[in-house]
Amino acid sequence: MSIVTSIKSVTSIAIKTLYGIDVHPHDILVNETKQEFEGDYTIVLFAFVKQLKKSPDTLGKELGDYLVANNNALLHSYNVIKGFLNLTVSDSYWSDFIDDNYKKDDFGGHPFSGNKVMMEYSSPNTNKPLHLGHLRNNFLGWSTAEILKTDGNDIIKTCIVNDRGIHICKSMIAWQMFGNNETPDSTGIKGDHFVGDYYVRFNDEYKKEVETLVVTGMSKEAAEKEAPIMKATQKMLLDWEAGEPETIALWKKMNSWVYAGFDETYNRIGSDFHKMYYESETYLLGKKLVQKGLEKGVFYKKEDGSVWIDLTEDGLDEKLVQRRDGTSVYITQDIGLAEQRYEEFHANESIYVIGDEQNYHMKVLKLICKKLGLPSADGIYHLSYGMVELPTGKMKSREGTVVDADDIVAEMISIAKQKTEELGKVKDFTTDELKELYETIGLGALKFFLLRVDPKKKMIFNPEESIDFHGFTGPFVQYTHARIKSIMRKVESGKSKTENRELLPLEKAVVVSLEQFPAVIAESAAEHDPSKVAIYVFNLAKTFNSFYTEHSIANAESEEKKQLRLQIAQLTAAVIKKAMSVLGIAVPERM
Repeated sequence: MSIVTSIKSVTSIAIKTLYGIDVHPHDILVNETKQEFEGDYTIVLFAFVKQLKKSPDTLGKELGDYLVANNNALLHSYNVIKGFLNLTVSDSYWSDFIDDNYKKDDFGGHPFSGNKVMMEYSSPNTNKPLHLGHLRNNFLGWSTAEILKTDGNDIIKTCIVNDRGIHICKSMIAWQMFGNNETPDSTGIKGDHFVGDYYVRFNDEYKKEVETLVVTGMSKEAAEKEAPIMKATQKMLLDWEAGEPETIALWKKMNSWVYAGFDETYNRIGSDFHKMYYESETYLLGKKLVQKGLEKGVFYKKEDGSVWIDLTEDGLDEKLVQRRDGTSVYITQDIGLAEQRYEEFHANESIYVIGDEQNYHMKVLKLICKKLGLPSADGIYHLSYGMVELPTGKMKSREGTVVDADDIVAEMISIAKQKTEELGKVKDFTTDELKELYETIGLGALKFFLLRVDPKKKMIFNPEESIDFHGFTGPFVQYTHARIKSIMRKVESGKSKTENRELLPLEKAVVVSLEQFPAVIAESAAEHDPSKVAIYVFNLAKTFNSFYTEHSIANAESEEKKQLRLQIAQLTAAVIKKAMSVLGIAVPERM
């Protein structure tokens, strides 16, 4: 039980004992005490003043007296300031906390709850490599899944690959026209980059053809429709849908190149999935549900034969769910896939990690599933996130101005190498150890920078800023862990329990922060927000460094103090390692 939960529990008992009134612990607001006041945690009294017919000062004094008198193993003293009851936790509580937990490597986790969560993230297109935006998506999805797992949930990680449609055919046509039978192997280009280059080549050629037609007197709108390369692409899409063998063979061949490239990137950045879905296998899903919706009156058919749903009474709009020729649209596929995944996994919650430009689409999906009475509907949750931009501005795939994930990872590792060598502390590392260290620092910096921001916020990614050993960065936290490990290698540990456990302010500050870790995991899981863990672990590292700057461990005032500080350091290293691991970040033993 956390300290805050304990305070809420004993306060609920105190109110019942003193005033005969039942107050649920959840209804008692407990905050950390503000730095300018004495105390550790503060109970906000205003919610009970009217009900108990007591002045804030009287209520605070009566509660404070009772709480300290009846919970001396938990609370040492109190003070009341303008409706706030400030409580000081006893040193014996913090001492016992350290004794109970400093040997635990898995401190912070919660028992299995039986809750099952399906997480969908990544969602790449097979016409281009993963890019910087995909990295934020992958890191958000993977870390949220890990945080939820640590909080006691059963997790299924899934990915839907967009492997069909006009955009895929654009790369295929461009390769047919300009590829000269080249392959990733023959050119030495990674498969997803190889295919992505032809997507850019398509758009370059398309622009030229449109400009040529406009010069001959055709309107731009007409030229965009009549450009030969576009008409060939549209024919290819029809051939694919008809199952034309040569088109299908080319599609499979080029997709296989892309998948090999994706696998390489996923392995490097640490993304994995329990199951992959492919749009080519799911795009017809949902057609039966359209018919079911028509029969139930959820959908309606227009005169041209197209099928719609009217969501205007729900504050949205009319939405097409099936074209007049009977073909599916994206929302139809998503409805069908939601039902299929529910039947496969029976997850209580389905989390979709999708950019905020799809907020409307996700509202419609959840609402349609509800109106159809699908059991998956209530569990649908959109983990919406803002786009990632570079200091130079937005990225555009078709113009080839997107920063590919592989390129940004390589750049981060290069910067990590440069910055580490500037510090000059790696002379005793082997070549292989240095390679691993630079990769650990570079990837750690990238992940931490992309995860430290509230997912809902748009962000600007600056590679140089993300690798700063003194800033709000992954390398700062990694360095703190390595520093603690260095201390522990040099200082011998002794007996665990010591008699005099009075804590100095900076010792206590670290212990208080450590105690909060399980609550941070629970809050981060509940809000699907890894930034809470990133902010927490950075603040923990900063607090530890402040403590260590002021108080020696090896040359502590007494053997008891040395052992206490060693235990604090040991638990701090374990918590840093655990917190960073749920963000997908490794922490080195030395740097």
